[in-house]
Amino acid sequence: MRIVISEFMTLDGVVQAPGGAEEDTDGGFAHGGWSHPFFDPEIVGGAFAEATSKAEALLFGRRTWQTMAGAWPERAGDPFADRMNEIPKHVVSRTLTESDLTWNNTALVPGDDAVDRIRELHEREGGDLLVMGSPTLVRTLLAEGLVDELRLMIMPVLAGGGKSIFPADGGLRTLELVSTVTSPNGVNVCTYRPVAKA
Repeated sequence: MRIVISEFMTLDGVVQAPGGAEEDTDGGFAHGGWSHPFFDPEIVGGAFAEATSKAEALLFGRRTWQTMAGAWPERAGDPFADRMNEIPKHVVSRTLTESDLTWNNTALVPGDDAVDRIRELHEREGGDLLVMGSPTLVRTLLAEGLVDELRLMIMPVLAGGGKSIFPADGGLRTLELVSTVTSPNGVNVCTYRPVAKA
């Protein structure tokens, strides 16, 4: 399966709490909901919908999964919500148990075995394994060389600090820009793929 990362991102690389004020206030983050002024249904919404429509399964970190699991099940009846509720989901966690997995079609990936288990999924036949949000998980996937594609919706706003998806391990990783589209609100929707090492 191809591991595809889809993120709303500020110009200074922050992915924390794009959706709402209370989504993630770790570290005193006070700018939750920063993506709203820049969202448009055609370009930004279209990129998000395209990524989910091509996905065969979703992969989450615990916090993002809990946020999604608290929102999507009650929205049944909307085609996008139905897709989110029906698609197979994997959640990486050291603290959740099987009994916590109330969102249908969710499987637990124990945190201590996460890299090995994700590597197994990556090597499996299948379509895209899509990751949204989940910055800690994405940093690990990038560090381990397990990401096949990054779809970044880079918005013209600076957050001045917050969670990032990029490893800070001193490693140099070269990417190829596959496509870019700019929305009327100044969002650059960019698709990158890692350049294979010679």
